[in-house]
Amino acid sequence: MGKKGKREKKGKGAEKTAAKMEKKVSRRAKKEEEDLEALIAEFQSLDAKKTQVIESSCPPPSPRLNGSLSAHPEKDELILFGGEYFNGQKTYLYNELYVYNIRKNSWSKVEIPNPPPRRCAHQAAVVPTAGGQLWVFGGEFASPNGEQFYHYKDLWVLHLATKTWEQIKASGGPSGRSGHRMVACKRQLIIFGGFHESARDYIYYNDVYAFNLDSFTWSKLAPSGIGPAPRSGCQMAATPEGSIIIYGGYSKQRIKKDVDKGTLHTDSFSFADAHVCFYPLPDKWAWSRLNPSGVKPTPRSGFSVAIGPNNRSLLFGGVHDEEEEESIEGDFFNDIYFYDIGKNRWFPGQLKGPKSEKRKRRRGRQAEAEGAGDEEVEKQPPQGPVEIVKEVVAEDGTVMTIKQVISGPAEEKERSESEEEEEDGALGQQVEPCPRSNAMLAVKHGVLYVYGGMFEVGDRQFTLSDLYSIDLHKMEEWKVLVEMDPKAQEWLEESESDEEDDDMEGAEGGEEEEESSEEESEDEGGEEQHPSVQPDEKHADYLSRTEQYWIKLARSNMGPDAKEKKVVKVAHAMAKTFYEDSV
Repeated sequence: MGKKGKREKKGKGAEKTAAKMEKKVSRRAKKEEEDLEALIAEFQSLDAKKTQVIESSCPPPSPRLNGSLSAHPEKDELILFGGEYFNGQKTYLYNELYVYNIRKNSWSKVEIPNPPPRRCAHQAAVVPTAGGQLWVFGGEFASPNGEQFYHYKDLWVLHLATKTWEQIKASGGPSGRSGHRMVACKRQLIIFGGFHESARDYIYYNDVYAFNLDSFTWSKLAPSGIGPAPRSGCQMAATPEGSIIIYGGYSKQRIKKDVDKGTLHTDSFSFADAHVCFYPLPDKWAWSRLNPSGVKPTPRSGFSVAIGPNNRSLLFGGVHDEEEEESIEGDFFNDIYFYDIGKNRWFPGQLKGPKSEKRKRRRGRQAEAEGAGDEEVEKQPPQGPVEIVKEVVAEDGTVMTIKQVISGPAEEKERSESEEEEEDGALGQQVEPCPRSNAMLAVKHGVLYVYGGMFEVGDRQFTLSDLYSIDLHKMEEWKVLVEMDPKAQEWLEESESDEEDDDMEGAEGGEEEEESSEEESEDEGGEEQHPSVQPDEKHADYLSRTEQYWIKLARSNMGPDAKEKKVVKVAHAMAKTFYEDSV
């Protein structure tokens, strides 16, 4: 009885602290958001000038992250909405709508009157009602310098059949936030978590809201039991029975003035209506903690999630940041983990390799066994993944790196082949998406599609616009649908003086800014910023700035047991080789 009383008292104290923090953040954010509201309103007035739907073929969308990619419920199409791009000086926000035709491998841009304002880190969910609906909630808008934020609390629906946007105005919904999660579950939209940030303060949420898709009303759920700590960016999935699964996520707290400590959550929870009623009642839900078996994902944030076939949810990519007082170093991932909802079990996704290559290996082993006789057959060591790096050297010596991982199938560890077979097998080696975080995922007909995202090298961020797919039923190989265009990358060093006119240009995004930036880069292309720097000096400077990146790359290829001296030596050789190839 005493322990229970203490827990209840502790829980109430935490609720009061959270309520105080929310009021504090709300007061400080109000001024910032009022400033940004005027900018958002101006953009909306420009969008309001569009009076008709215009759909046109177009190249693949520009690089971006933190958008949403959704599978059309009735057509072989993927729908991309929103997102952000940062070029080192300005943050660009988008509210463009793109449609990817799976059968034709082509993109089209759909301009629809009165769309939602520009945003990123929102959530989108598709339901099959009336020819398909795309529901969008929340997200954030940032000032061009990335120092002010506006968090949306609006709810929109895109009617896919009629190509019309509609804002749904209903009271009692969640507060403004981004980084939350939303899933469609039994004629409802369920929203959990997220965060709200101002220039000086922030708050993370663990509240739960439900929006009824029939009555168009919000209700705040109050599940009994001990639930997850406040967080953003978690994995959230709905089961066929109507339960909700939560895994992982990220949060941070201030440990002293101007010093924050981040937490990578790795716990799992579920909550469900205790009476399994079709429409949940706010007081009938209950949290329960899960202890999954199997191989869980390594701790990370910025991972992307989707629902796959066979009652499984999946997790792709992400980053594990090593936080220090003044810097953050990140390890980026490109792996897949599956969570079997029915069995409450995690397991990593592994490529099996194409069937033709498997048959080739079987024939090779048989021939080798027949021809070996009494001679000993020396086994070849397993061939680890090989990183192919496409690089563009900027005029200031900065190297832009676009990575592709080439790895043999999982069964290669057990094989023994002749030289001829190794050469043939190279043709069947797999291309994988480069490690990244904040990518956009969608699953259609059991095929996973991965678009965009970002990774970092030192202080520089690379935003991607490539598109990959993999059949989740077969798990044989990744397919490259759209390759990354190195020319789409732009990185500007931080500038101390920003003109007021840049605010409008930077926040708006869109095609005009991209065209103007291309013209500027062409004009400057003939100038050599550092004419006195010779190639060897450039190489030395490049190595000093990216040495840790190459060491991590070499270690991932050589395995965890490789000696440090050898890893460093290989890293330097890789860097030198790729530098010489690029120039």
